[in-house]
Amino acid sequence: MAEYKLDCFGEACPLPLVKTQKKMETMNVGDVIVVEIDHSCAMKNIPDWARAAGHNVDIEEINDGEWEVIIEKTK
Repeated sequence: MAEYKLDCFGEACPLPLVKTQKKMETMNVGDVIVVEIDHSCAMKNIPDWARAAGHNVDIEEINDGEWEVIIEKTK
């Protein structure tokens, strides 16, 4: 299992979602990606997309207005 970080600070949707989707395509089942975001639109879109795709999702607020979306690839 590998863990990847994706720095999307300062980027507005849909860029963080597109970057997350592209990275997920290269990952193996069981790998984890930590997407760092500070845009509220991405805070909704990335977890919604990942859950709809069947992946495990966790969200942590690391600073005021900054989050880490942790996605485990399940398929």
